[in-house]
Order: sequence, then structure tokens, then C-alpha cells
Amino acid sequence: MEPALIVEWTIKSALLLIVLLTGFMYLTLYERKALARIQTRIGPNRAGPDGWLQPVADGLKLIFKEELVPAQAYKVVFILAPVITVIPAFVILAVLPWGESITLFGRQIALRLSDINVGVLYIVSIASISVYGIVLAGWSSNNKYAMLGGLRSSAQMISYELALGLAFIGPILLAGSMSLADIVAAQKPIWFVVYQPVGVLIFFIAVLAEVNRAPFDMPEAEQELTAGYHTEYSGLKFALFFMAEYIKMIAVSAITATMFFGGYHGPFVDQFPLLGPLYLFIKIVLLLFVMIWVRATLPRFRYDRLMAFGWKVMLPAALVNVFVTAVVIVLLGG
Repeated sequence: MEPALIVEWTIKSALLLIVLLTGFMYLTLYERKALARIQTRIGPNRAGPDGWLQPVADGLKLIFKEELVPAQAYKVVFILAPVITVIPAFVILAVLPWGESITLFGRQIALRLSDINVGVLYIVSIASISVYGIVLAGWSSNNKYAMLGGLRSSAQMISYELALGLAFIGPILLAGSMSLADIVAAQKPIWFVVYQPVGVLIFFIAVLAEVNRAPFDMPEAEQELTAGYHTEYSGLKFALFFMAEYIKMIAVSAITATMFFGGYHGPFVDQFPLLGPLYLFIKIVLLLFVMIWVRATLPRFRYDRLMAFGWKVMLPAALVNVFVTAVVIVLLGG
């Protein structure tokens, strides 16, 4: 393997990690500012100019908080569970295209880490791993409330994964490929949201349930099971669970933009390839705002209704969407 290629991959990986970590920090501020504006109140405004250093203050506070491990906990699993939850959030974007290829230092550099022909399958499989982290966190705490919270969370995530997986099929059928680069390229004339309005709605609702966002935030409901699977966690281990949630918010927004909203495509991308990452960033920020808006607007689902909605509404709607999409493609001659 060429040393230059290894250096390129290393730089790209480091850049992606830096962007995700910075995005996680300032997504917390973005959410608090947006919620404050929606609810007509003052958000964070004391730490730094207009509150811009609030994420740094929060991080320092969590670093110096006391780390507690229950005496009867299964310690190795208890410590590993937050790591198992956060790692998939970082690696899930390895197959996401950020833009067109550019020429730099005499080399043609693709603005992506990897382009595999089963990129969608990779995303679905990696997204499933975080379920293990949550259920193991509840089990290893040796606390009945945490255990129930972990089981309930895993049931929710597994249930909505079915609708989420089926929502991927529409763009795959339209593009004729499972490669994210091919799916983005197929949206150059027109975004898939035009052909798949029901598909993108199913996808977005399922994504909210997958990342435990309101109104599907039962795993973190303080009045339910004393906060659920992370009841016994504190300090940095507690922060890792929420780092995973916020990084997954960025990741699923990027995937939604890529699958349905043209990815990095926008005006003048062909002439100026570096506009691609900018367009993708703008789409991600707008989709994140929709997530925050939903949190500020809708009340939390009752758990039985949440599960009934997943199995009785989302799953049948996703199956019908796949069937109709396939029939229309066949009738129009592929």
C-alpha cells in the first residue's frame, strides 16, 4: 500500500473525528439556543461571548465530576458499555461522500473516506451495534430500574430499525445501487425526496426513535424508571452516552441529506467542488433544526403507544412504500 495513501486516509480520519467532536460540542449549544428562541426565553449567555464557551464549561465540569461505580456492578462491562455506544457514532460516516474529488498537491483526492458498493448495508449494520451498549449498560449496573430501562430502550430501537431499514430501500431502488456515491450521483437531476416524500417521513421518524430523541426519548425520561439505562453513570461515562446521542444526530442528519436531499449537490458544485461539503453542512444544520423543533413542540409518547406506532403504523407504511416504489419503477420500465 502506498505511504501517500495511508497519510491521506489518516488525515481524512483525523479531520472527520475533529469535525464530529466539535460538532457534538456546539450542537448542544445550538439546541439550547434554538429551544430558548422557540420558547421565548434566554438561553446560555454567560460563559464567553453570548454563551459560545458554554460547551467548554460543560465539558470541564463533566471531566472533574466524581466517577462512581456501583459496588455490585459488573465492572468491566459497566466501563465498556459507554464505549460500545459511542464508537458506532464515529465510524458510521466512513462511507459518506462529502463532495466531488479535488486535485491537491498533484493528487486526485476523493472527498470521502471509503466508497464501498454496499454502503447502505454498512450503515444499517453499524447503527445496530449501539443497541448492545445500551442494554449492557442497564444490565451491568445491577440495578433493576437501569435493567428495565435498558431492555425497554433496546426494544424501542430494534422495533424502529425495521422501518428504518425499509425506508432505505426506496433510494436504493431509484439509484439501482447500495453505494452512497451512486445514490448521490443519481440525485443530480432531482432529489429523491420528490419521488419519496412518504419514505423520507418514515425515515426521519424512525431516525428520531433510533437516536432516542423527543418524542421518542423514553430511554432518558427522568420520571420513568429514574432515567433508565444510565441511572448509575456519572462523570465522563455519563457524558459518553450523550456524546453518542448528539454525534448520531449529526450522522443521521448527514445520511438523510445524502439519501433524500441530494447530498453535497447544489449550484456550481461542478465548477467549484469545495462547495460540496458546504452544501452538505447547510443541509445537516437544517435537518438538526427540525429535530430540535420537534423536541420543542411534541410531548413524549407513552411507551405502549410508542411501540404500537412502530409496529402498527411505521412498519406497514414502510412496506407499502417499498411495494409502491417497486411497482412504479417496473411500470415505468426501470
